[in-house]
Amino acid sequence: MSHPLNDAALDQLFRTARSYNGYTDQPVTEDDCRAIWELAKMGPTSANQLPARLVWCTSDAAKAKLAACCSEANKPKVLGAPVTVIVGMDTDFHEHLPKLFPHTDAKSWFDGNRELREASAFRNSSLQGAYLLIAARALGFDTGAMSGFDGGALDKAFFAGQPAVRTNFIMTIGHGDASSIFDRSPRPTFEKFNTVA
Repeated sequence: MSHPLNDAALDQLFRTARSYNGYTDQPVTEDDCRAIWELAKMGPTSANQLPARLVWCTSDAAKAKLAACCSEANKPKVLGAPVTVIVGMDTDFHEHLPKLFPHTDAKSWFDGNRELREASAFRNSSLQGAYLLIAARALGFDTGAMSGFDGGALDKAFFAGQPAVRTNFIMTIGHGDASSIFDRSPRPTFEKFNTVA
């Protein structure tokens, strides 16, 4: 049976966690990236689709190639972060369903229906990106999820050999520099955006 997390864990994941614009020089290793993935991959997706395709930009060359596809405001964030992850989405994810979801013929649900695959890939890769963010925080890292890039250029630069894969969003990971963030933006009350039916 599950139990509520303690306040320290809830603070680290949500209440005091922030989106960082800059990071310290403390490195993020490949082993760290693998540990984040091993945790994030356990998050649920519809029919275990797992459509996210991740590129972990850790080298100076990869960061420079990614930064060239980003807005002027985001270029220094990418270049200064130990790691920036490209969260891509594979619209041919259904080809893997016989192995990932063997309980039934889930592949047939998506065969010949690109519109359904695109909607599902976007929805579930977004979920996976959120799990990635929470997994990184859970393991003691800070993050900064971003839009602000040329998707076509980014796809050409990183997914040229995978025409069914497109970028969803990008996210920096490291140990946050507190001087790089603003005061927290407002969060609404339950009543503002929620309805109990």
